[in-house]
Amino acid sequence: MGYLQTLVRQLSERKLWICLSIFIGVLLDMACLEDVEFTCSELLLGQYQCSDPDIDPTTQAAIGCTDGSVNVDCYPAPDITCDGITYNGTTPGYQKQVPCRNTKGYSYRTTLLLSIFLGMFGVDRMYLGYPALGLLKFCTMGLLFVGHFVDVILIATQVVGPADRSEYEMDFYAPKLIKMGVDNETYYVPQDVLT
Repeated sequence: MGYLQTLVRQLSERKLWICLSIFIGVLLDMACLEDVEFTCSELLLGQYQCSDPDIDPTTQAAIGCTDGSVNVDCYPAPDITCDGITYNGTTPGYQKQVPCRNTKGYSYRTTLLLSIFLGMFGVDRMYLGYPALGLLKFCTMGLLFVGHFVDVILIATQVVGPADRSEYEMDFYAPKLIKMGVDNETYYVPQDVLT
């Protein structure tokens, strides 16, 4: 009986020491984290929320969009301290660049209508900034209407865009072509997961 009581007492003392060491470790970690200064731009996803860019009603693109990006206000989550300030979730902490559609005044509707009705004369290509192709289509009557038909399809599917590499002005919720690519950051689903 004495051996069993000694063993129980030693185990409970060990549990106490383990719990005490864990509690001290947590307190030390919290003390160390309070001394660390974060800049707001280093916050992780979920520690901030960015507002949507302001949309211009005439172009249906973000106001201030230059080179395919625009600055938006980002709000750190409540009780996050960065740049020496503790935020409440409603005060902007920093600005972040987000991608946007860069438009220069080329209307998708106008381009498509020009391509359908005047494409055999090359007016659509002239409008988009391709004068050589426009002149070629004009001289050959839309490359004997085959080039005209191909251009209507290419413009309707948004494969051909303005020559300055800007995007069409179109309604904000209109169907837009989103070009996707593959690079080193692309994740491939393993084949065994699909079966």
